[in-house]
Amino acid sequence: MSDSNPSSPETSSSGLHKTLGPLHLWGIAVGLVISGDYFGWNFGLSVAGFWEFAVAVFLIAIFYICFALCFTELAASIPHSGGPSAYANQAFGGWGGFICGFLVLVEFVLAPPAIASALGGYFHFLFPYIPDVYASYGFFGLLVAFNLFGVKQTARFELFVTITAICGLLLYLGSILPHFSFASIPDVSRLSKFSFPSFFQSIPFAIWFFLAVEGVAMAAEEVKDPKKDIPRGYAAGIGTLIFLASSVFIGTVGVASPEEISQLDYPLSFVLTKLYGSDSYIAKIFTFIGLFGLIASLFGIILGYSRLIYALSKENFLPKFLSKLNSKTHVPNRSVIFGALIGLVALSIGNTSELITASALGACGMYVVSMLSFFVLRKKEPNRIRPYTAPFYPSLAIVALVLSAVALISVIYSNLLVAFIVFCGLILFSAGYMLQSKRKK
Repeated sequence: MSDSNPSSPETSSSGLHKTLGPLHLWGIAVGLVISGDYFGWNFGLSVAGFWEFAVAVFLIAIFYICFALCFTELAASIPHSGGPSAYANQAFGGWGGFICGFLVLVEFVLAPPAIASALGGYFHFLFPYIPDVYASYGFFGLLVAFNLFGVKQTARFELFVTITAICGLLLYLGSILPHFSFASIPDVSRLSKFSFPSFFQSIPFAIWFFLAVEGVAMAAEEVKDPKKDIPRGYAAGIGTLIFLASSVFIGTVGVASPEEISQLDYPLSFVLTKLYGSDSYIAKIFTFIGLFGLIASLFGIILGYSRLIYALSKENFLPKFLSKLNSKTHVPNRSVIFGALIGLVALSIGNTSELITASALGACGMYVVSMLSFFVLRKKEPNRIRPYTAPFYPSLAIVALVLSAVALISVIYSNLLVAFIVFCGLILFSAGYMLQSKRKK
């Protein structure tokens, strides 16, 4: 049986099924990221005070708004499952595509083990007799298996768990509101003692509130009408995420001290337990719903990395066998499993904070390359059909590029060891790419 049916309007030229609409894209965008509201961001309070971290979150939110508008132009004009790698390849050639592909691969392959780790923590909170490490591996394996069933089923499930996760956050916000006090938030006078080193160290965890939202672009080849659906789904997703991030951050600090939550994989459940007691139904119900938030992100990012690996393989940046599609489901099964194996190794040797930093480093590097690609393609291909055009060019794009560079430098500064390991990985992958290119010649 052939892997694709080019004559069918429901199938893209690559063989991937075109079944996604704007609601699916909104679900994927929010689902990819929503776990960042449940955990991860709180580690920023272990390296910075409230105001340093608040400024970091504010600037990162501004960056994502600017970046999303520019990135949507790239995604709508070049609907490719390789996402940023495809844009860099178009702008800079093979090496540009490879480097950007590696960076986004770091982001998307290392985020799942971080989420799986927290998922195990939340599950252990509900069922203390089940070790968190077993729960982490179990959920990871289960969701990898579910991703093998097909994108339409995957997107529907992602939409369901995303809506459930949002309801969980609204339940959390409603539950802490009666206990909220502005007196718990440090006075604005503390800004006079603003620490820039602490601010820079907290940026990776501010990024975690939004990390991987660009994964929507990697489903572009499976969207029914990329010209209209991608901008709509992306804009709605970013708006939802900014509202949730600001509400959870400020609301949590208004009821709990940073010292209490800064090192936990389940900070929100801890807060509800503190307010209502360890045996309270509200804490248990929220934690159960919270599992859906983590599942939504883990599930969506597995979808994202599999399409990325598939696209990188098609472009010969990775071994060709990884781009083979299942003849029945049109899912790149080998890409799903390959990324899962890397994630399982990372889950075994890395802690949550380090995995978040490494994933954020890959993301920030990709953001810089993507914005450079944006400028190059505007100049190099002025006549390219752009169904969506980013506003306020070039001012808005310059802001996005500058903030992406600041974020990249900050993440490197926050953990030099992790940055060194990622750099060594780039050297290793580059050597493999060079060998593969020579063999083709």
